[in-house]
Amino acid sequence: MKSSERILVHACCASCSSYVLEYLQEKYDVAAYYYNPNIQPEAEYRLRLSEMKPVCERLGIDLIEGSDDFDIWSSAIAPYAHLPEKSERCRVCYRLRLEETARKAAEMGIGLFTTTLSVSPHKIHAWIVEEGLASGKKHGVAFLEEDFKKKGGFQESCRKSREYGLTRQDYCGCLFSLEEAKKRRKD
Repeated sequence: MKSSERILVHACCASCSSYVLEYLQEKYDVAAYYYNPNIQPEAEYRLRLSEMKPVCERLGIDLIEGSDDFDIWSSAIAPYAHLPEKSERCRVCYRLRLEETARKAAEMGIGLFTTTLSVSPHKIHAWIVEEGLASGKKHGVAFLEEDFKKKGGFQESCRKSREYGLTRQDYCGCLFSLEEAKKRRKD
């Protein structure tokens, strides 16, 4: 039986969210928070947001759109801009998005939050947990530490993406990652 406990879920994109949101609905009253000022170019940001809307509608989940102020993200990662993917640059990006999600959860009176980021095998789960716990402590809310890629979660997100006709990107969303993806495509 589903709990009435609310959870605010940072949603990075529809392809990752499709599985995670449905999975969490079995236990929680779920709201999705699309806060991703890292996603560039703007057309990509809008595409990912536009795909989130029907996924949330299909699941009966509220979708809250956060700020898309690229300058906030750019300032936060500036000292690490020269670093590759899976570096401190990414950790700072996790921190920014998780801290904002924790702040939003507290503002909304929701005592629990998490992120869809951990469904990706390209993300560092230990960093997500550390940043989530620190952000939760700072804002007085709890962080759900679940690693959603476990128990076939990543594969299920891929299956649901195909079922829902969602775009599966080959980069996390930032321009640095896009350039790295372009290089990989050439190889």
